[in-house]
Amino acid sequence: MKADPEVQRLLLDLQAHDSALARLEHRRRTLPELAAIAGADARLAALRGDVVRAETEVGDLDRELRRLEDDVEQVRRRSARDQQRMQSGGVPAKDLESLQHEVESLARRQSDLEDTELEVMERREEAEARAAAVRAQLETVTSARAQAVQARDAAYAEMDAEVAADTGARASVARRLPDDLLTLYEKIRASSGGVGAAALYQRRCEGCRLELFGSELRAARAAPPDEVLRCENCRRILVRTAESGL
Repeated sequence: MKADPEVQRLLLDLQAHDSALARLEHRRRTLPELAAIAGADARLAALRGDVVRAETEVGDLDRELRRLEDDVEQVRRRSARDQQRMQSGGVPAKDLESLQHEVESLARRQSDLEDTELEVMERREEAEARAAAVRAQLETVTSARAQAVQARDAAYAEMDAEVAADTGARASVARRLPDDLLTLYEKIRASSGGVGAAALYQRRCEGCRLELFGSELRAARAAPPDEVLRCENCRRILVRTAESGL
């Protein structure tokens, strides 16, 4: 294949834009903010579950406290009625002793219930503290995630501008290349890790980083300036420049 040397050197400009676009695509996929957001999402899911469990525990203890308060109130009312009956003097003597025992039993029952109530109140306070701590963690992680999203979006905007610039410049260069040379370049680039053309620098292919020796070097030196060279090792297009060392 033949192509004007200046046209061949345009392949290096085209490759530079393609390499820049590839780097931008890789950077977009591997932004550290993406890992931070994913980690925050996983942490938030776990924390939301912890919040539900903590708040459920607080709710259960609240219900237990209300039940205990109701029980204490019932015992108090019954004890008050019994004491009122005893003080009224209308209780037969045979029932007075039984009533006195019931009042004493109710007093012990009330004391036990109040002790249990205090224990539940302490447990409820501890559960509420745990719930508050989890909610605080949730708020912290949510804030960190929002910051990561903001940083990601800013990076995306910056990369989008660079992609637009490189894409436009690439199109401008591609329009100046003959169809057969551009087609060859694209075919090689697709099968060679995104690099279709490389400079020949100081007798070394910048695509595979191997130096030309022997017959390959002699062939490159003897080739006409408009001949499109290929590296015998990586098969990429070799573009000769003033620094090729031939």
